[in-house]
Amino acid sequence: MSSDTFGALGVPTALVAVLTARGITTPTPIQAATLPDSLAGRDVLGRGRTGSGKTYAFLLPMVARLTGGRRTPKRPRALILAPTRELVNQINESLLPLAEAAGLTSRTIFGGVGQNPQVTALRKGVDIVVACPGRLEDLIGQGHVSLDAIEITVLDEADHMADLGFLPAVRRLLDRTPATGQRMLFSATLDKAVHGLVTRYLRRAVTHEADSAQSPVAAMDHHILHVTKEAHPKVLLDLAAAPGRTVIFTRTKHRAKSLTRKLNSAGVPAVELHGNLSQNARTRMMDAFHSGAVQTLVATDIAARGIHVDDVSLVVHADPPAEHKAYLHRSGRTARAGASGTVVTLMTDEQRRDVGDLMRKAGIRPTTTVAAVGHPVLQDLAPGERAFPGGWVAPVPQTPAGNTRRSVPNNTDRSGRGRRGAAKPGAGRRSGQSGNRRRSGGAAAFSSQMGRG
Repeated sequence: MSSDTFGALGVPTALVAVLTARGITTPTPIQAATLPDSLAGRDVLGRGRTGSGKTYAFLLPMVARLTGGRRTPKRPRALILAPTRELVNQINESLLPLAEAAGLTSRTIFGGVGQNPQVTALRKGVDIVVACPGRLEDLIGQGHVSLDAIEITVLDEADHMADLGFLPAVRRLLDRTPATGQRMLFSATLDKAVHGLVTRYLRRAVTHEADSAQSPVAAMDHHILHVTKEAHPKVLLDLAAAPGRTVIFTRTKHRAKSLTRKLNSAGVPAVELHGNLSQNARTRMMDAFHSGAVQTLVATDIAARGIHVDDVSLVVHADPPAEHKAYLHRSGRTARAGASGTVVTLMTDEQRRDVGDLMRKAGIRPTTTVAAVGHPVLQDLAPGERAFPGGWVAPVPQTPAGNTRRSVPNNTDRSGRGRRGAAKPGAGRRSGQSGNRRRSGGAAAFSSQMGRG
């Protein structure tokens, strides 16, 4: 048996079958490097860029080593800590088929939703808890769960935990787990804060580095579009209207919300992801993006790590990030799972120095083009006909009795009144006869709204 298969690395046959059914047959470098040690129960420090396959690198040994054990109420056997609700859900989605094959159960724990379903599941007993630190601490304080039976602990995106200020809570949670248990820590970078966790909580850890956090993915092309303030919104709209999934990053929650509204008003279906959304709204937005109902997602930095969609072809930095780690994390939403991708940063004259420093620190040598709407580079970066079918309308929720509640489109306020200049829900389906007229009108309206902030 060759060493480039999961079976050769020691993964049980039942779990290999699950991977094969999902089209996963060849281990990624981080998986091939860490699995022999993690399956043997050693503490592991895995360092690899976003999209390198770290999730299966810890899920496979966790499920394999827990198989056959016995669960008890309120005392889970394994803990996975992640920084965002989106990432918790993504991890659990990958975990569920593996856990089912092994006869294990799991439960997600995070805030923004009612705690009663979480408490009920914990009371019945679960094998694996996938959690954000805050809500888990709350449930421990209320006596709903104990970590004294934890056999395996995983910290995913440890550097992002540090960036978000979660390390004090992470340390308090790790202090509650048995020191004799296996611990695995995965991170894109190993800075001072992460190194402190490794020193304090991992015992004789085996370190594996599949690639450098500073090195961009070979199949990821980085571009800077040098634009005027007037051209900025028009170029952004042109890129958003291109075929394929696009993630647009902004610096603030207000900017993400405003930009999403303006894209919808211009006829480009878009959803938003930022910290001001309720969990139900976040789930609804991501479901629309995952399903393909919407192909443009506008997000803030805090959401960057929680967006795990394999076929994002374009990442646009509408606002350049403040520091290089954020640039790398944002850009990592494309070129995932071996696919190629394009990263575009929009830069005005005032941002030239900051963007130059950002690229140097990130180890990126981008291609810079002075651009405006109509420049051939836009078709090169985002090929295909631009489409403006109309703003996204949220699906109508179902009541328990089967009745429907009135849905509020993305281009209306909470009262249901349409915003000025908003596209009518379902209107604006592109036709060959009126497409060019619709495009110029949408761009003009979008540019005008962007000028108003």
